[in-house]
Amino acid sequence: MEEQRNNTIILPPKYYLTYFEYLLSFVQSMYGNILTEREMEFLRKFRDLSENARCLYVRLSNRHARFFKFSALSYEEIGALDGPLRELSEAGFIHEISSDSTVDYEDFLALFTKPELLSIARVLDKDLCPPGSVKKPDLVRWLHYAYRFEQVFTCISDQIIMPARGEEVMMLKFLFFGNRHDDMTEFVIRDLGHVRFQNFDEDKLSVRFSTRKEAEDRFMISLQAEYFEQHKKELPSEEVYDWFMNWQIGTAEHLSEIALPAYYSLVLKVGAWLERSKLQEQALTVYQLTDQPPARERRARLLHKLGLEEEARALSELMLADPQNSDERYFGIDFLERIRSSKKKVVKSTTRLLNQAETLDIEVAYRYQVEYGVINYYLQQGYHAVFSENEPWRAVFGLLFWDIIYDTNVQAIHHPLQRIPSDFFQPDFYIRRREQLAERLETMHTPAVLISHLYQVWHDKNGITNVMVSWFEEVLMAALKIAEVVPLEHLKTILMEMAVNLRENARGFPDLLIWKEDEYMLVEVKSPTDHLSARQLRWLEAFADMGIHSKVVRVAWV
Repeated sequence: MEEQRNNTIILPPKYYLTYFEYLLSFVQSMYGNILTEREMEFLRKFRDLSENARCLYVRLSNRHARFFKFSALSYEEIGALDGPLRELSEAGFIHEISSDSTVDYEDFLALFTKPELLSIARVLDKDLCPPGSVKKPDLVRWLHYAYRFEQVFTCISDQIIMPARGEEVMMLKFLFFGNRHDDMTEFVIRDLGHVRFQNFDEDKLSVRFSTRKEAEDRFMISLQAEYFEQHKKELPSEEVYDWFMNWQIGTAEHLSEIALPAYYSLVLKVGAWLERSKLQEQALTVYQLTDQPPARERRARLLHKLGLEEEARALSELMLADPQNSDERYFGIDFLERIRSSKKKVVKSTTRLLNQAETLDIEVAYRYQVEYGVINYYLQQGYHAVFSENEPWRAVFGLLFWDIIYDTNVQAIHHPLQRIPSDFFQPDFYIRRREQLAERLETMHTPAVLISHLYQVWHDKNGITNVMVSWFEEVLMAALKIAEVVPLEHLKTILMEMAVNLRENARGFPDLLIWKEDEYMLVEVKSPTDHLSARQLRWLEAFADMGIHSKVVRVAWV
């Protein structure tokens, strides 16, 4: 695929065509049964093109621009472009823009430089032409409203082209990656060695979408999320709200299950934006479309602000009775206390625990390295200490369960460039792998066995992308120390608790692990101005229930 010169990887001239053709073949083999006739026709006609015509089309379709000046195009590996362009035009893969073409007018004008636009404006009417100091966006808008497209087009001597069949290309790429974020650069960064991906047996990969409806539903939500990001910059807040509510009516209730997480994520984004835009009632209406966190918490707050006390109380009680995460649990406790007491300010659960914490006098020289100050304190008390906040725990999980995480038999790996399983942050991750996870823990009979396993996987997989593992020696050393110091039964309990909800439980671990002889403790460090989060409080209470030693210490500067 590539050659190396002086340790620098050089991709072959037409690498992009190789990648695109691989993607097409992969999608046809995996999703041939749900492709439309237009998409199948695209595949047939594209393969009938000459190599240079295919190269030119891929070059253009991989770029974000919608229009191109033919005179500005130059690709050394293709050579003369007249022949490939004519071939693409005859096969319907490229449109040449004319005065009667239907185009996005502002998008079209944005293709030209400011001097070119000023030149067009002078040709149209030199007396009305804006001054040279005008900014390009203002000049584009002025031309857009002052002249029709046909008038502007008559002033352009260059040949303007636009790639066709964009909808088919968009869907084929979506079927491969499963989202609209990843693109063909994933192949490039892999072959340049910037990212190492887990190797999969492609015969064991599974489809992400079983039906055409599943694919179209998920694709539609992705597009709506992009439209929202665009609309919120261009339209008044009330119009964005109307657009979203009109779109979702009759849509959400018919969505495939696979599209629901993305839909709920969009609902939360729209609701949060409306809140920031001071449209409280509209935000409340949007939040009512989902119960996914933090929707219920935001609804309770808005109900309270709008004077709907009983509704706020009932929702808080529901959250407290059946919390979906730590934020909902402690919010329910604190918010109900606030409503019952009629106080404007109630001491939060996190603040109460912080107020009860042990205080350590630490030299003010550690003001900007507070954890180092606490480490120094414990070292003077005869303890050893390492940083243990999140990364080492995640590394223990990722290394110990590596092959289980990326097990293709679970049917959560869908293409060879996938960084994490599609169910990783969903409840299905634990449900599907519960027995495998428990069996792996059973094989860890002693700390020495666990340490050996972690070190071996680190050595074998070093540098391969894994959402749970940061490839720094300090992380490995801290992970191995956790495996050595924390009793196996405690460690196994923590790891299974993480697996139940990785989105929630892979964060919030205390800052330090301290130990001496047979004694150990997890310590959360807080400076005088720091706060305790709901996730941190949740882990501290969970540790207490598990019989694991942990505490919060507050720092006082001396």
